[in-house]
Amino acid sequence: MAMSPCPYDLYAPAIDSDPFPIYAWLRDHAPAHWSERDRHWILTRYEDVSWAAQDWETFSSTSGNLVDEIPGRAGATLGSTDPPRHDRLRALAQAAFLKKNIEHLEAPIEEIADAALARITATRTFDFVTEYSSEITITILLRMMGLPAQDPREIRRKVVLSISTDKPARGRNQEQIDAFRWLAQFLEREVGTRRQAPSDDLITRLAEAEIDGERLSDREIIMTSATFVMAGIESLSSFMNLVALNLHDYPEARRRVVAAPSLMLAAVEESLRFNTSAQRFKRTATRDVTLHGQTIRKGDTVILAYGAANRDERKFSSPDIYDISRKPVGHLGFGGGKHFCMGSQMARFVTDVAMRRFLARVPEFRLTVPRDELAWISSSNFRSPVALPFEVT
Repeated sequence: MAMSPCPYDLYAPAIDSDPFPIYAWLRDHAPAHWSERDRHWILTRYEDVSWAAQDWETFSSTSGNLVDEIPGRAGATLGSTDPPRHDRLRALAQAAFLKKNIEHLEAPIEEIADAALARITATRTFDFVTEYSSEITITILLRMMGLPAQDPREIRRKVVLSISTDKPARGRNQEQIDAFRWLAQFLEREVGTRRQAPSDDLITRLAEAEIDGERLSDREIIMTSATFVMAGIESLSSFMNLVALNLHDYPEARRRVVAAPSLMLAAVEESLRFNTSAQRFKRTATRDVTLHGQTIRKGDTVILAYGAANRDERKFSSPDIYDISRKPVGHLGFGGGKHFCMGSQMARFVTDVAMRRFLARVPEFRLTVPRDELAWISSSNFRSPVALPFEVT
C-alpha cells in the first residue's frame, strides 16, 4: 500500500493548532525527514531528538537556535552558543539568576493572582491569557529585572511579535524583526542605567556577575536579558496557558487537583510532556550523520521537534493521553543537554503557585468558543493560544 503524502509543512496553520497527528506520521514514516522546500531536516522520535540535544558537537547552536533566527541574536545568548563559550555565559548568568531563592516570589505571585481573580470572579467571563497568566508573568518579570512598569498588553504584544513567524512569507517579516529591535534597544537603555546606578535586580546582577575575572559584555547582557524577557513573558505565560487548557480539556484531572492541590506539580510536569510551549528548536550539523537510512550533511539545518519526541510511544505509554498520575521521567519539555532551560525551576514554581491559586477560586470553567476555533500564535518554534476565553461555571 502506498504511503499518503507527507503532511509536514512547518509554515502551515495546522502546525500551530494541532501538530500531533503530523508528528505521529513523521515518527512512523519519516523519522529523519528532509523538507526540500525549506531546506531543513526534522527529527521527531524521542531517541533521536534526545541524542541530538545532548550532542552539541555534532548538532551546533552557534548559527542560532530559532528556526527563523532573529538578526544579531546568534552567538550572544545561551541558546545560540556552544561550549566553551556557552559554559562561560551560563555560569555568569546563573551567578546572577540564582543569587536569590525563587521562593521569595510566592507572596508577590499570590498578591497579583488574587487581584486578577477578584476581577475574574466578578465578571465571570474572562480571557485567561491577558487577564491572568500574562498579568502574573509580566509583572513578576519586570520586578525581578528591575524594569520600569509597562502596559502588560503592549509589552506582551511586542514579545509575541518577536517570537512570531510570518507563515505566508515562510520567515520573519519586518514588523517582527522591529519588535525584537525595540526590545533590545529598551534593554540597552536599562543596562546603561545600571552601569551608572546599580540596583538590586537581575540586570544589575548580570552586569556585575564575575567568574575568574570575566564578565559579560554589554551585548551579552542585552541579549541575555532579552532572552529572559521573551522566556519569562511569553514562554512561561504560554506554558501556563497550556496547563489551563489541559485542565479544561481533562476535567477529571482538574477535579483531582482541586481536591488535592499538591497534585498541581504532577499536572505541571505532565503538561511539560504532553503540551509544551517549546515545540521545535534548530541546530546545524557539523559533520555528516547517517540516520534512518538518510544522510544529514555537514552544514544542514536540523529541527529538533521536542513536542513530537514527548508524544513518542516508544518512550511514553499512551502518549496522547494527559495523565497526571504519570511520572514522565526524561521528557524534553525544557529541552535537553547543554541547552536545558536555565529557568526550569522558576517556570515550575510560578506555574504551580499561580494555577493552585486559580483553581482555588475558579474550580470549574469552560471555553466560550468551540475548542477547534481557538486561534494560535503563528510561530515556527513555539505553540500557544492567542486567547483563552473562559467562563466561570
